[in-house]
Amino acid sequence: IDVKKIDLSFLRQNIGVVMQQSILFSGTIEENIQLGDVNASFEKIKEVAKQANAYDFIMNFNQNFKTVIGEHGKTLSVGQRQRISLARAFLKNPKILILDEVTSALDAESEYLIQNAMQKLMQNRTTFIIAHRLSTIINANTIMVMDRGKLIERGTHLELLKNNGLYASFYYKQFKDIVNKV
Repeated sequence: IDVKKIDLSFLRQNIGVVMQQSILFSGTIEENIQLGDVNASFEKIKEVAKQANAYDFIMNFNQNFKTVIGEHGKTLSVGQRQRISLARAFLKNPKILILDEVTSALDAESEYLIQNAMQKLMQNRTTFIIAHRLSTIINANTIMVMDRGKLIERGTHLELLKNNGLYASFYYKQFKDIVNKV
């Protein structure tokens, strides 16, 4: 179906987006998560925070879910901001999910927690992952490699490695220490 023929509000209701730069607002953690579904109960907000691996750090704040995070979440680390954004996406429960460079600016521990949450969030929905870190997409059903705005390769991780193209080049550069030890 041509996307232009779909009702815009219906389309927006069914797409969730988590960006590299988390879009958070001045307000509480609870309010920021609740943007995924303004009618959600506090119990549901706690549940999605757990799914997004955010619950534990939220509970370490004096005000827990009532903690005010400031404009753009300036009082949170990058990894914490991403987990709040993932919790919002869990709450929205969209049919289509777009993850844009979600793990690009993270330390190893935060990346692990976010990768874990992303795996749960991606279940039973169509997901588009935009990433330069290949660890984020290695298990995708289909990987599409873009170069200068053009699709140049398409396949699974193993198929793309066998093709020995741009994807394989990126893979061997990113994982050269591991590949050289094997």
